[in-house]
Amino acid sequence: MMTGDEYRQSLNDGRRVFLEGDLIADMANHPVFKVPVDAAAKLYDRGFDPTPGAVRDTMRTMKTAEDLRHHASGADDHDMLLGVTSASMMTLLTAADRIESKLPENAARIRAWVKDAQARDIRIVQCITDAKGDRSKRPSQQEDPDAYVRVVERRADGVVIRGAKLHITAASLAHELMTIPTKAMKAGEDDYSIACMVPVNSPGVKIVDVDYAPRHKDQRRFPISSRKHTPDSFVIFDNVFVPNERVFLDGHPEMAATFAHSLGLWERLGGLAGMANTFDALVGFAQLIAEANGLEKIPHIKEKISGMMINATLVRACLDAAIDQCNFTADGQAVPHELYTNAGKYYGAANYPVMVRDLHDISGGSVQTAPSISDLENPEVGHLIRKYMGTKQSVDGDYRTKLFHAIYDYTGGAGGTWAAIANLQSGGGLYAQRIVTAGRYDVEQAKRLALKTAHIEEPA
Repeated sequence: MMTGDEYRQSLNDGRRVFLEGDLIADMANHPVFKVPVDAAAKLYDRGFDPTPGAVRDTMRTMKTAEDLRHHASGADDHDMLLGVTSASMMTLLTAADRIESKLPENAARIRAWVKDAQARDIRIVQCITDAKGDRSKRPSQQEDPDAYVRVVERRADGVVIRGAKLHITAASLAHELMTIPTKAMKAGEDDYSIACMVPVNSPGVKIVDVDYAPRHKDQRRFPISSRKHTPDSFVIFDNVFVPNERVFLDGHPEMAATFAHSLGLWERLGGLAGMANTFDALVGFAQLIAEANGLEKIPHIKEKISGMMINATLVRACLDAAIDQCNFTADGQAVPHELYTNAGKYYGAANYPVMVRDLHDISGGSVQTAPSISDLENPEVGHLIRKYMGTKQSVDGDYRTKLFHAIYDYTGGAGGTWAAIANLQSGGGLYAQRIVTAGRYDVEQAKRLALKTAHIEEPA
């Protein structure tokens, strides 16, 4: 088991990580990467148990509904890398359960790898979305065959892969890359039907990062994103060798979608859990700023906040239902209920813009234009800013200005834009959740209920 310092040291393994054109030599002390690295290291220290053979609590798989609830409750408190690691391991175990009848050796290989990963106490991320090239064409029809990650060489001891994966959260902070097909494959697309685990420092792996971390002289204008942000990665596989023991699927295009479907479930549970916490925070911000503005009793303000409360309650209810109605795999892993997970994720993602719109409407224009903390400290204008940003005896200008800064950072600017896109796209866009919801909903039961309600006999 690793400590936080050992985790920091583990990142100095020769990995090739780039940010804004520069190769990063020391991630743990880099001004942008230091925040997420420290967050990951903090959880390593929190879960450290020096007992020989001990399994870190945060690396346990999920056996009960309570395990799922604990996983979901940490959607905001835990660092994002840990949540992605848990989702990755559960994706693999879910896929192993689904492929075991046809590929028992592959399923056994997956389970053995998960146990080894737990013993090594590593962090894992998911590489699923390909570059895709011309979206109107299938992988095998692309002008550039590398538009989707594919096997370019098969050897007796493993395979060589080439391609790129996009929108990969925290890849540069992890130890392993869970690389799986992005979609269902058809006959003849065997080379694209590849699922494997790739160490981040493998020769040929190159990671290009973007990050919404604030780059301002005074970061107090960004009280949330300055303390919590995670890089997103463009992962390139430039002829990367993968040993056989790390290959979970090679060929069998009819089974390629199994991994994506398994991941989608866990990604959407994480997204749903994150939105449940986010929606409650948005309600809290709306109430706080309404009170600070002296508008908490105005009818249309109360109506907007009550609407936000309804949205927050429905998202939370879907999360609870997904957990309470969970299913179990053959080897005893708890799996969230697919219908409630997908319907809840869809509802939350569709209504997030409405929540933000109403919060901004309640707040007023100072969300965008409130002066900085440095301005408040200026001897010439600071006392005047406090005077005019205040509203009443109990709400001084300093407090109200900081509240505006928090709302802006949470819902606007670089951090807020990242959240808006992530809520929509994580686990697939709205259409993906709509399709799964339609597939899992018991429409036949609904039809029978409608006929019963109408006192109509079901046709022979």
